[in-house]
Amino acid sequence: MATIAPDDHKAYMRLALEQARKSPPKPTNYRVGAVVIDTATNKILATGFTLELPGNTHAEQTCFLKLAEEYQVDEENLRDAPSLPRQLALYTTVEPCSKRLSGNLPCVERVLRLAGLIRTVYVGVMEPETFVAKNTGKKSLEDAGITVVHVAGLEEEILEVATAGHVKG
Repeated sequence: MATIAPDDHKAYMRLALEQARKSPPKPTNYRVGAVVIDTATNKILATGFTLELPGNTHAEQTCFLKLAEEYQVDEENLRDAPSLPRQLALYTTVEPCSKRLSGNLPCVERVLRLAGLIRTVYVGVMEPETFVAKNTGKKSLEDAGITVVHVAGLEEEILEVATAGHVKG
């Protein structure tokens, strides 16, 4: 996996964007990529992209499912895995969703289960209102003490990748 300097947020966002490009284009999904790092060691712990795993998975969900498998716990018990690093950051190309039309648990709620471990969520773009109007993700995360940071400079490319397969109106 790539070696990225600590706090090179744009490089981590580019890695997340590389993941997003692996997602199949569909008119009903954004192609999103995500990366979880241990900020204490600058180690990449998991990467993921939309629809990487079965079950209409989102990128953040994929990362957490991979971590749960690695640490041999159910995803909902991931925070209790004794060897899981305690200083995490999440990079995601699009703001974590606050509502899932599929009935799956929203990504914001998945991140909130790791509040205190995930201290910062870095986003490339805020969620467009195509699928979820008035996404409350950022506010929910900030209310839980998780800092949300916009990583500027890749918005156009992220949106182009995210909306591949969508009908352009």
